[in-house]
Amino acid sequence: MLLYSILLLVGFLILFKSADQFVIGSVATAKNLDISPMVIGLTVVALGTSAPEIFVAIAASLKGEAELAIGNAIGSNIANVGMVLGITAMIVPLPFKPEVLRNDLPIMIVVTLCAGAALYDLQLTPLDGVLLLSGLVLFLLRIFLESKKSTTDKISSPPKIDELSGFPEMSMPKAALNLVLSLVFLLLSAELLVYSVVAIARLMGVSELIIGLTVIAVGTSLPELVVSVTGAIKGQTDLAVGNIIGSNIFNILTVLAVPCLLAPTQFDSDLLWRDYGVMLGMALIMAVFAYGILSRALITRWEGLLLFLIWCTYLTSLYYTNAGVTA
Repeated sequence: MLLYSILLLVGFLILFKSADQFVIGSVATAKNLDISPMVIGLTVVALGTSAPEIFVAIAASLKGEAELAIGNAIGSNIANVGMVLGITAMIVPLPFKPEVLRNDLPIMIVVTLCAGAALYDLQLTPLDGVLLLSGLVLFLLRIFLESKKSTTDKISSPPKIDELSGFPEMSMPKAALNLVLSLVFLLLSAELLVYSVVAIARLMGVSELIIGLTVIAVGTSLPELVVSVTGAIKGQTDLAVGNIIGSNIFNILTVLAVPCLLAPTQFDSDLLWRDYGVMLGMALIMAVFAYGILSRALITRWEGLLLFLIWCTYLTSLYYTNAGVTA
């Protein structure tokens, strides 16, 4: 058990570092190809923050552990709202811009409902995967068209600081090498992570789904937690909110699509009614807080605490439910 736990920790560390380098290499490559900063930020960086979940899902699906991949996708979205949004809001109340309330948050709710439609028949098929990826294409197309319109509308505005100025400049060969090497380490670390998790699950007598919903979901959501908390402390609350909403959209449209395409599977109804139900419920509660239905149009510290407590209660129920099964 100790050896597998060490391998799990090493896998997480390599995964986080390689994901960070993957984003840096991707941004540098895109810059060299003269792609606009806004498009890079909304696509490459957004996908990059979901890279841990994506590559864990790929590795798990290729090993035939589809429930681990599904649990990772659903558990990460639950953790993003309960852990990441909850903790961030407890530190700094999070206001929502009108355009986020008008466009991005409704899209997240619709995408979450689409996940429910895919899961409703208690199986994931290649058709579900194609439909989810089609949604991703439409989402990225919308971002691209909006960024072009925004660039045109603001062409006479005073120049702003490049939001990607914190990324190092690289030559095209160096950026490409960085991208390829980080991709290799992402794949290797994901393999190591899945191997150690499956071994630990078997030794403890718990399902890969439960591990995916808890340990892996929390681990792969840590980058979002760091980005959101850091952004909120620096006064960049838009970054914190956008990071969570964008990550949840990408998790469903990419991470959940992976097992559909690589390891079509059937699953128990608990995953739909318990786990997906919690994911949908927390997304709706987040929307209620954000739209100011109960108070102001922001998530207050008390509301952040409530989201965090709901998440903790969910994890506790998973523990006791699984303990009852394995006893």
